[in-house]
Amino acid sequence: MDLKTIGKRIQIRREELNMTQEKLAEHVDLSANYMSAIERGVKTPRLETFIRIANALNISADLLLMDVLKAGNEIQSSVLSEKIHGLHSSEQQRIYRVVETMIESAIENP
Repeated sequence: MDLKTIGKRIQIRREELNMTQEKLAEHVDLSANYMSAIERGVKTPRLETFIRIANALNISADLLLMDVLKAGNEIQSSVLSEKIHGLHSSEQQRIYRVVETMIESAIENP
């Protein structure tokens, strides 16, 4: 399992919420040092700790784990789809054209 990637996702989400590492650690009843070790990928949190972290960050576990789950590409696709859906239709069309071009290129040059 890629603990560094999971830790990085936790850190990114925490920063999106403008939350300090210490505040998150306090919220989930961990030491700041242990929280730091999780974010650096040095320590593996127990399942109940991971759930407390996800809940404190108001993020689903699958988003934190998307790079390590076999269904990760589907999750990423879903996340991108939601982001695209929130854009103006002209921006959506521009993104679709770029993605279609990249897909065609990938098929032609495997």
